[in-house]
Amino acid sequence: MNEQLTFAEAGQLLHDTTFIVVDLETTGGSALNDSITEIGAVKIRAGEVLGEFSTLINPGSPIPPFITVLTGITDAMVIEAPRIAEVFPAFLEFCNPDSKPTLVAHNAPFDIGFLKQVAQKLNYTWPNFSVLDTARLARTIINKDEVANHKLGTLAAYFGATTTPNHRALDDARATVDVLHGLFERLGNLGIHTVQDLTTFSHQISPLQKNKKHLAQDLPSNCGIYIFRDAKDAPLYVGVSQNIRSRVKSYFTSSEQRKRIIDMIGLAERIDYKISPTYLAATVEELRVIEASQPRFNRRSTRQSDPLYVTLTNEMFPRLSITKNNQTPHIGPFTSRAEATLAIEAIYEAIPLRQCTPRITIKSMEKATSCVLAGVGKCGAPCIGEQSRSDYSALVELTETLFSSNVDFLVNRVDERMRALALDERFEDAAHLRNRTHAFLKGASRSIRLRNFSNVELIITATSNFEGEWEVNAIHHGRLVASEKVASGYSPMSVIESLSTSDFAVDRASFEESELLMRHIFDPKTRIARVRGEWAHPIQSPEAFLARFTQPERERSVRVSSGIIRPTWRTYSLSNSNFSGSFYHGHQHDVGYSNTTNQQ
Repeated sequence: MNEQLTFAEAGQLLHDTTFIVVDLETTGGSALNDSITEIGAVKIRAGEVLGEFSTLINPGSPIPPFITVLTGITDAMVIEAPRIAEVFPAFLEFCNPDSKPTLVAHNAPFDIGFLKQVAQKLNYTWPNFSVLDTARLARTIINKDEVANHKLGTLAAYFGATTTPNHRALDDARATVDVLHGLFERLGNLGIHTVQDLTTFSHQISPLQKNKKHLAQDLPSNCGIYIFRDAKDAPLYVGVSQNIRSRVKSYFTSSEQRKRIIDMIGLAERIDYKISPTYLAATVEELRVIEASQPRFNRRSTRQSDPLYVTLTNEMFPRLSITKNNQTPHIGPFTSRAEATLAIEAIYEAIPLRQCTPRITIKSMEKATSCVLAGVGKCGAPCIGEQSRSDYSALVELTETLFSSNVDFLVNRVDERMRALALDERFEDAAHLRNRTHAFLKGASRSIRLRNFSNVELIITATSNFEGEWEVNAIHHGRLVASEKVASGYSPMSVIESLSTSDFAVDRASFEESELLMRHIFDPKTRIARVRGEWAHPIQSPEAFLARFTQPERERSVRVSSGIIRPTWRTYSLSNSNFSGSFYHGHQHDVGYSNTTNQQ
């Protein structure tokens, strides 16, 4: 006869558990550098609301205007609000750690990360709260056939929440409560009744994972790429890792909960691999294989060979057009037509170019009629002869300056417009303008970076890893052409000299490969050993303004960067750089290289 389980053995019932559903508004996305502007929390048990906690917080610094646009929280609203040092003890008292509640948040690492950082700064011991992430839980039990995504707003609408998320802490917390209850209803049907059941639920291994676990047995522990293939040998998924065997084995453990990947595992029949000398070479190889084979389960890097550009048409009165031809001048590439369209709309906000598509000729002017844009002052109506060719050419020249690098005019116009929209509390319109401007700046900065980088004939880099080995990479016109590893205790100079005198064929590099290599070069651990040619970047690059218009990745409170306004790069050129220093096991030495720096 089976003995009845004790309460401790059975686990704490969800019905008897106190949940503290919390949401924060902040001045930015970094818990280390940004501050909380609002806390909202709802205490619930057994479906009943026991209490609510809500307060604005004076962050001690100005709230960035784009945060104000997103949340509606202004400096005036928080000027008389308490500081976090006054609020945090009251929040802990509200939570009542002695009752062992479970903290709940949507994208919990963000909110809990901020709270833990506050506790550390104020010398509080952070209580050992259990934490439940409704976003992660939703991704586990609700698939993409039911909802387009797992954002709070989407889930709130799906479950019929009584409160609509609006980027204010208490309202978002209330919406999260309704989402939590909706998820619990789904979990009840799956036999989940205790906190312990809930904890282990997201760590279950599917039968598909168990049945295919043997596929990872014979893989090497080297750096390289791995390719999941189906019964017809078609590639399903391509990945990269420092340790192929270890990474692939993780797909068959409880840590892998992505439904898409589990579906892929169900179709996989074998796993191929390709060893690379360095991790950079492996990452580049991953991009190239994805571009060539288009695996059905890879979401990133599948449109490298099909980028889109925004340029001016070649006609009497040019207009903006999306094309696959990277003719000069242009901005881009863009990975989607929607993003390119947003960039065009941003230009229209600042420059009244014509938006109609028919070609304008002398004969067409006689029959054409002006459109509504001319009536509201957003077009000079060249189609009916109201705007001369010389006047229109001035607008074209201004657009071409935007394409070249000088975006100050557009940014200033957008700043004025966004401030006006914020004062009118038209936050949604301001957000749309922000998104359009971000798309434009992203395309403009990318075109400048790629153009300048691909013009450099040869760049050779050297990086020392944790094992004292040197990884030497050669980049030719923006494409990785060689990668070698030098064993610990040996100088990389012979490899560097050999590569610097080599001739390489000029092959087109995808824009993603070039951007990957640029990130590698700007890594603090990377040393530039040789440069053949010149490489320059303007100080007034659109990249300097990009962070100001960053779109939040999550549909809830402040998920934007607020900091960088001034450019951090200066115009420079590198020519015949020399790599110097001694090379010893486990030690790195400064690199000496000749360069000239010109500030504009």
